[in-house]
Amino acid sequence: MKNKFLKVVSLGLAAVLSCGLLVGCGGSEADDKVIKVGASPSPHAEILAEIEDAVAAQGYTLEVIEYNDYVIPNTAVEQGELDANFFQHKPYLDDFNANNGTNIVSVAAIHFEPLGIYSAAVEEVSEIGEGAMIGVPNDATNEARALLLLEANGLITLKEGAGVNATINDIASNPLNLEIKEIEAAQLPLSLLDLDAAVINGNYAISGGLSIADAIALEESTSIAADTYANIIAVKAGNEDSEKVQVLINALQTEEVKAFIGSTYAGAVVPVY
Repeated sequence: MKNKFLKVVSLGLAAVLSCGLLVGCGGSEADDKVIKVGASPSPHAEILAEIEDAVAAQGYTLEVIEYNDYVIPNTAVEQGELDANFFQHKPYLDDFNANNGTNIVSVAAIHFEPLGIYSAAVEEVSEIGEGAMIGVPNDATNEARALLLLEANGLITLKEGAGVNATINDIASNPLNLEIKEIEAAQLPLSLLDLDAAVINGNYAISGGLSIADAIALEESTSIAADTYANIIAVKAGNEDSEKVQVLINALQTEEVKAFIGSTYAGAVVPVY
């Protein structure tokens, strides 16, 4: 009986070792040919849908997991649940890493989404009146970007040197006594009817049913924002040169994807490669 038990244990250990040598059990060999990418629904997941065939031609299956927030896609990459994500720009990623102790890196810039001022109450920036309530994203990097856009349109003045680190505490002049209301970025389109105007990220404007033609002011596509705030493919440090990541980048940075972006988003999304 004892010998039989030892034989069973030995076989079990052999099976475990075999699984380890084969990169795990339970179909993980097949999983290794799946590229899992976390993305915002629009435009990121829509752009990724365009490259499924190109990825398949390289022997991989593209699996896109959609998220409606800016936190989980990064924690999932850090924890190895995703191979990459596609939803953010580098200033946001840098800030996230600094605040969360994560080690996620940018591997490719894909597109720029002009930030816009939208309003259901007025048709021009000049019509924004005394004491108006203006919504801005409540995450650090996008709030700074929103404040810079408000400044560029003459609504406020920021302290000298505030730049991409600006917060509402850096407002040096507010001649219209605007009430700047910090709101989660994804909620800004839904809050628009309760505000006089809002500064909204391009992806959330699109998913909220807004058109770039609806904006009463936009970041210029030739501005420093286009370089600074390009949306990126991000991966966990150490995975930059993996075959999966290279297949993903090569499938995205093509003339075909550039044409799709141009014809689909009419200027609300601008390729940067």
